[in-house]
Amino acid sequence: MQVYLDLLREVLDHGNDRGDRTGVGTRSVFGRQIRLDLQAGFPLLTTKRVHAKGLIHELLWFLAGATDNRLLQAQDVHIWDNWATDDGALGPIYGAQWRSWRSPDGHVIDQIAELIATIRARPESRRLVVSAWNPADLPDETISPQDNARAGRMALAPCHCLFQFYVNAGKLSCQLYQRSADLFIGVPFNIASYALLTHLIAAQCDLKVGEFVHTFGDLHLYQNHLTDEIVLAQLARTPRPLPQLHLRRRPANVFEYAFEDIEIIDYDPHPVIRAPLAV
Repeated sequence: MQVYLDLLREVLDHGNDRGDRTGVGTRSVFGRQIRLDLQAGFPLLTTKRVHAKGLIHELLWFLAGATDNRLLQAQDVHIWDNWATDDGALGPIYGAQWRSWRSPDGHVIDQIAELIATIRARPESRRLVVSAWNPADLPDETISPQDNARAGRMALAPCHCLFQFYVNAGKLSCQLYQRSADLFIGVPFNIASYALLTHLIAAQCDLKVGEFVHTFGDLHLYQNHLTDEIVLAQLARTPRPLPQLHLRRRPANVFEYAFEDIEIIDYDPHPVIRAPLAV
């Protein structure tokens, strides 16, 4: 995925040094976009190993409408540990917004179920949109993630906050808008997660996959990643062929996929590059 390395180089060479919520500081650019042909391979980064197990379990957790971090921990996935309370609470984050958005009259909206129904019934609709950005549930930045969760707010504001699908010529494409994008740690994970989501929904709707379009707002590298051992080490590597995704079965609906149904074939990445996480 040379396009990913090109983003790294652009932010490194032309980014603006800025403060941020975590206090670590970033180098960032604003408003970028990449396009990936999902027919050309599954876009799991090869210039460092990406934790495929974690992204699969997290996506299935979102699709289940879950927000309890203990369910991920039971699968030895610890993506959300830094933001959860001791009893696993994270507040109404992605899974809650995707599957049980509450309207002002108390009606619960299952955005994913409605999305799939609309793709099947009206594939040319321009309303194939799911939003996780619910201002009523956003965290108070003056208190901790855990205190926000205890108060019934999101522990962390959604970074990948809105996505839209597009059907053409029997193919399903997805565009993600990511308002805040940690380019080194988060973005490789986000690309693969939404590519997988596109595959799962396409299979449910008897479609092939098309493009994944990733649009970024604040695209950044953390200052403590700008080292020879982290960002520059990755830039020195040559991308390898992309793996393939195989779905072993198609369940009755998208919410019934299990981890064992999803197989990534011929993944041959360079070794992992570890980097500190800004919380």
